[in-house]
Amino acid sequence: PDSRLFPCVTNVCFSSHQRLTVCLISAAFFGSVGSSFLYGYNLSVVNAPASYIKTFYNKTWIDRYNEPIGDGTVTLLWSVTVSIFAIGGLVGALTVSFLIKVLGRKGTLLANNGLALIAALLLALGETAGSFEMLIIGRFIIGMDSGVSLSVLPMYLGEISPRQVRGSIGQFHSIFICLGVFIGQVLGLPEILGQESRWNFLFGFLALPALLQLCVLPFLPESPRFLLMERRDEAGAEKAFQAFLGRSDVSRELEEVHAESRAQNTQRTASVLELFRKRSLRWQLITVIVVMSCYQLCGLNAIWYYTNGILQNAGFQPTVIPYITLSTGGIETLAAVISGLVIEKVGRRPLLIFAMSLSLSLYDRFSWMPYLSFTSILLLIASFCSGPGGVPFVLTGELFEQSYRPAAFMIAGTVNWLSNFAVGLLFPYIQEALQTFAFLLFVVVCVAGAVYLLLVLPETKNKTFMEISQSFSKINGIPDQTQEREMKDALDTAATNGLQCAEVEMESSF
Repeated sequence: PDSRLFPCVTNVCFSSHQRLTVCLISAAFFGSVGSSFLYGYNLSVVNAPASYIKTFYNKTWIDRYNEPIGDGTVTLLWSVTVSIFAIGGLVGALTVSFLIKVLGRKGTLLANNGLALIAALLLALGETAGSFEMLIIGRFIIGMDSGVSLSVLPMYLGEISPRQVRGSIGQFHSIFICLGVFIGQVLGLPEILGQESRWNFLFGFLALPALLQLCVLPFLPESPRFLLMERRDEAGAEKAFQAFLGRSDVSRELEEVHAESRAQNTQRTASVLELFRKRSLRWQLITVIVVMSCYQLCGLNAIWYYTNGILQNAGFQPTVIPYITLSTGGIETLAAVISGLVIEKVGRRPLLIFAMSLSLSLYDRFSWMPYLSFTSILLLIASFCSGPGGVPFVLTGELFEQSYRPAAFMIAGTVNWLSNFAVGLLFPYIQEALQTFAFLLFVVVCVAGAVYLLLVLPETKNKTFMEISQSFSKINGIPDQTQEREMKDALDTAATNGLQCAEVEMESSF
């Protein structure tokens, strides 16, 4: 794509050095629509039609075996239908490293839409075909779609974003997850699709975001870092930089990527085992594992999966619960948008620590009385979406250099989906055993996460990938600054040779 097709939006500015362009915003928007949005939508869409789906299971069982389905069997089938989404997500996350090597970042996102379309057909037609197996397989496939997109999209957005706005662009991912949850709640209202005769259309809706992404994303550039460092396509990388930055002179950006490539001394994508063995990346990897564990184990997934039951136990009437859940989705989206606006000013580290700490003050109040319980849920959601909701994905892309990034996202995705599965499977038993104190178990996770982030995580705001890597040198026991010197020498040489960016920038945008 030629940069003239994507002119710069001059009235939107996040810093004195970098403006947002139509191309960059379009990539973030349409990339998130067919990826993050679908993940969020699938978190909430099964909540409203749960009773209708169980009735369908019973009817199908009677048609096949001429007897009603047992309570234990229907509970098992429903639990499998819900939790197999996370199993599919894990399988999808494990394929990411291979897919992006073959198809690239953008190509993987495009191909991934095929899974969403197949899943939409299976889920929407399962009732007509009289097959609950189609619903279970469809949930597994849409889980695979989410497993791929949750790793690839943050990687793509991190690599196409100038460092001055990398956090804000990365928050598109979080905003669209929350928006997907909210839209799933809205469409699940009894007045819309939350009826026994319409619940299959809730799942057919999955095809629309996937088709929208398929129509637009092919016309947007691939990651310039991927093109230059892995495909050795300098001409393609230059055009991509020009489109995303909105200017013609991108020589300094190209030279920085070349210097990063030389500093890594490899053009080969590292494996997961190589990442585990890499001493200089040890604490980056531990940080990603801790943050991703906190992302799933802070208690929010329990609320997303079991909203109706939690609110009913808190004392609300079943007839008003669908409308109350709308406010939770609205708060999620609002908090994610606010986080996207302030992340470049506040930073990733303070935002994560603040959100974790705020969550701690809410658990001991949860489920004591209906309105206090509801207020606690809203505040917990707001604290989550303003920090853990989106920052972990931005952080994973920032903590690793190009050759280790695919393996890092594969590990992050694995931790994410295993934790997701554990919460979805175990929380009903925890709630039954501990009653009003069920959420106290999540306090341990939040305390450990907040302390770790305070002690270990450096701020990554407005830093290059190489500078972030060097921030961990001391804790990793790697005092050698060879890579940093090589990067600086390369960029200084480029500057003295007259390679300057438009608007007389003294630093690369990436």
